[in-house]
Amino acid sequence: QVQLVESGGGLVQAGGSLRLSCAASGRTFSSYAMGWFRQAPGKERDIVAAISWNGGNTYYPDSVKGRFTLSRDNAKNTVYLQMNSLKPEDTAVYYCAARTVIGLGFSRYEYAYWGQGTQVTVSS
Repeated sequence: QVQLVESGGGLVQAGGSLRLSCAASGRTFSSYAMGWFRQAPGKERDIVAAISWNGGNTYYPDSVKGRFTLSRDNAKNTVYLQMNSLKPEDTAVYYCAARTVIGLGFSRYEYAYWGQGTQVTVSS
């Protein structure tokens, strides 16, 4: 069982930055690929970033590429999502997720464990 706890959400003006953190329980964190997803009201839960077990591979959709950076510290069982140049359309609840394999996952259905979510609101 893995428990994920997100933090770092909040209200920011367009063009600003936020860093989300996701702390994981469990001694096998370093063998899990991780991802961040977001869900706006009435929309699907979409991926915004993914990282392999050792951080060697990452994935970003075009909507956030060049603005978001996902990293991990396996010694601290934590992943970090740095979000820069935020736009109002980035407003959503952001979820951290873990999958019990080492490679990247691109769909919500590939992730077994989820955090409770943290709200990010970007004002124009």
